[in-house]
Amino acid sequence: MDMCPKDMDERAMIRKALSVVRPCPFSVGPGDDSAVVEIEGVPVVIATDSVTIERHKPGGMTFEQFGWMSAAVNFSDIASMGGRPVALTLSLGIPDSLGEQEICDIMSGADQCAEFCGAYIVGGDTKPGNGFVCGTAIGALDGRRPMTRRDALPGDLIAVTGPLGSPAAGYHAIMNGLSFPDAADSLFIPVPRTREGIALASTGAVTSCIDLSDGLATAALTICECSRVGMDIMSEFLPKGADVEDVSEETGVPEMDMMMNFGGEYELLFTFSKEKLNALYESGVSFSIIGVVTSGREARLVSDEGARRLEYGRY
Repeated sequence: MDMCPKDMDERAMIRKALSVVRPCPFSVGPGDDSAVVEIEGVPVVIATDSVTIERHKPGGMTFEQFGWMSAAVNFSDIASMGGRPVALTLSLGIPDSLGEQEICDIMSGADQCAEFCGAYIVGGDTKPGNGFVCGTAIGALDGRRPMTRRDALPGDLIAVTGPLGSPAAGYHAIMNGLSFPDAADSLFIPVPRTREGIALASTGAVTSCIDLSDGLATAALTICECSRVGMDIMSEFLPKGADVEDVSEETGVPEMDMMMNFGGEYELLFTFSKEKLNALYESGVSFSIIGVVTSGREARLVSDEGARRLEYGRY
């Protein structure tokens, strides 16, 4: 009996769909944050992602912020490869409940994010639909080697580009009627780490990279699977985001759950050779070292209480 998409997790559904697609001849294809397609010898970075009003627009988020997010999720995938964003197309599935002003707000928000990332909206499509925006971002590598998910090695160090948990704190605050504006902003206006991605790729030190749009636990497990390695992440080294502690106290949601298991993060998780640590410091990118790549095949969170296997998170 065939399974319906609603009965499958996203990773299983992707594997099933790819099983009927021809292998692509390009250097980076399905299975990474972006594809890298060589056109007349010039590598072009291409990413696509979508958001829906039902799933990705919590209470309090404006349509302009929703538009920003629809662009940010795509530019973040370009960033994790070390690409420089160039262009964005957007296709909108518009429900009857949306008027012209809301549509213009979505496009304005997306264009503001594109401007922030140094890119332009170059086209798209509109159709009646259930309230979604599907984007495709295009970027350039400018001679840099793309950072993929598949080259982490045992002994590499693991790092993140910024604090964790604030989007989750914002979400749980909203769901519980609490006011934590900074945390809410981190959820509503995610910042693609495009400058950081370019700087990291330019060092040549990074062995793997992924954005945290699906959460730290899922990102770590994904790199482990693609690189055939394990990870030990030290809980005491995780940088805590704004309002995580206060929201945890108010709602009872564990801090570690917000920092590890919730999507909506747009920091970069990357691994690098410890011999090249100075090159990373010289890049000017702020980062926190949170663990080490191991020769095992599982990702673990290590604390004073011991080590536990990570599981895929949620958003």
